[in-house]
Amino acid sequence: METFKDLDPLLHSQLRLAVVSILISVVEADFTFLKEKTGSTAGNLSVQLEKLNTGGYISIEKTFRNKRPLTTCRITPVGIKQFENYVKAIQAYIQPGK
Repeated sequence: METFKDLDPLLHSQLRLAVVSILISVVEADFTFLKEKTGSTAGNLSVQLEKLNTGGYISIEKTFRNKRPLTTCRITPVGIKQFENYVKAIQAYIQPGK
């Protein structure tokens, strides 16, 4: 009988998975872009970004543009690796034995 791999608890949140999925396909994304793409509230997105940052999955840079705060996020090599592992684990659930 096949043993299924545990799914990464950091990525197994709908919002965090959405953020990483977006960041894996772009060089960087600002907070407003991520908020619009995920449909999240600012407060929830902020909390989830901090969890991904603490886990080393993304990096967060806080700067200013036209005297307004700008938060920019990028996926890290750790984040890319963990996302790839997560996708493989999900595939094993969908197609066991492959």
